[in-house]
Amino acid sequence: MSKSSEVDRPEEGSQFKRELKLLDSTMIVIGSMIGSGVFIVSADMARTLGSPGYLILTWLITGALTVIGALSYGELAGMMPHVGGLYAYLKESYNPLLGFLYGWTSFLVIQTGTIAAVAVAFAKFTSVLIPPLGEGNVLFTIVGLKISAAQIVAIASIALLTYVNTRGVRHGKLVQNIFTITKTAALLGLIVLGILVGRNVAAMHVNFANFWQASWTHVADGKVVLIESLSGPMLLAAIGVASVGSLFSSDAWYDITFAAGEVVNPRKTIPLSLLFGTLTVTVLYILANVAYIMTLPVVGSPAGHGVVAQGIQFAADDRVGTAAAAMIFGTPAAVIMAILIMISTFGCNNGLILAGPRVYYAMAKDKLFFRSTGKLNDKSVPGTALVVQGVWASLLCLSGTYSDLLDYVIFAVLVFFILTIAGVFVLRKKRPDAERPYRVFGYPILPALYIITAAAIALDLLLFKPAYTWPGMIIVLIGIPVYYAWRKIGNRGEQQVQQ
Repeated sequence: MSKSSEVDRPEEGSQFKRELKLLDSTMIVIGSMIGSGVFIVSADMARTLGSPGYLILTWLITGALTVIGALSYGELAGMMPHVGGLYAYLKESYNPLLGFLYGWTSFLVIQTGTIAAVAVAFAKFTSVLIPPLGEGNVLFTIVGLKISAAQIVAIASIALLTYVNTRGVRHGKLVQNIFTITKTAALLGLIVLGILVGRNVAAMHVNFANFWQASWTHVADGKVVLIESLSGPMLLAAIGVASVGSLFSSDAWYDITFAAGEVVNPRKTIPLSLLFGTLTVTVLYILANVAYIMTLPVVGSPAGHGVVAQGIQFAADDRVGTAAAAMIFGTPAAVIMAILIMISTFGCNNGLILAGPRVYYAMAKDKLFFRSTGKLNDKSVPGTALVVQGVWASLLCLSGTYSDLLDYVIFAVLVFFILTIAGVFVLRKKRPDAERPYRVFGYPILPALYIITAAAIALDLLLFKPAYTWPGMIIVLIGIPVYYAWRKIGNRGEQQVQQ
């Protein structure tokens, strides 16, 4: 077993406090995963697939990948219970450069981009309750950017949660537990009511009569321009493209690994929390989509009047959850779902905001990020790293739409997922005698299956959504010269201290 990383050593006068038990850790996994995605992305997935069967199948594939990924990360987490999670795993499996590229991309795109996307979704549904806070209410313009009330709400939510988490991990976990339990119960209630109360016999008849009839509905300016029948390679390509939505909705399950330094008995707790959390969310997501196809037809029309005529494909503003709730609750559905999604996204962002700065802290301790982000405040959390993350995520709120950020984030995530899980194979050979309290189930078949499937999806995205995937890859590559520049600066600073 190698020596403990520098990031695990206590600082003078301050160190991380181990306060996250199994329940807390599992709540971070579940809470960081369940945001607004499950209530929205099925609309775009339905337009891409046009089939109830393939819609559910895509969620099943994503769920299986997520659980396999969690099992694989469990081995790495048990072997290296270090602050920083993926950053530490990639550094140990390959080299410090690859670890830095993850941390760099996490700060610029993955973690902060997801925080921004979830905050934008929170603001979007807040405006359902308070219309003046909507995207259409432009408050002022800065350097050509029109700043709306919704963007201010998104930024305010990030600022509030950032402040809460600067007050200590105990505050952060309390918020996480309350909001995660609330939204999990609410989502489960929506599923049960959708299946038992809201089910629509006519919609079910249409859906099951065309269960495996796949088609890709291409839309431009709100109108259908082409409906393309799918089979063979194009069907596989469509499943890959559609999985962007389900992958984004299932993302961030690994965030608990970032906070390993604050987990009680991390070698055991983190693998268990990953397994329990991802399994719970996977089941909930699949059941939610079963409820959708039992209440609404998958195929609809953008010109349709009412939620049934619009179907899942063209639910107003892609709010499939709200459309399904309308079949259960009637007129109050929009308000009920807005409240549920506000709770869901607020709790989701708390988990993301809590975990992310631990990566920047680990990088700073290795002299690969701003030195101030490698210090703990008087509450034993990386306060400066929290603030820096919050500022950048707020700027991202001003720069793109929810769907842009979704597409932008997922490709970079896939690349690093593949490399990290490949690290299980690398470390089995590189460090065969290392302590492994947990070994991944189904090795080597399941991890290899994950790598092959995720690589196929990543290639699919490069071919069919290049406008968003290539920029993400470019950001990763820009990190290479940044790494060497930061190393040079860090070495120079160390030499000056020694002199």
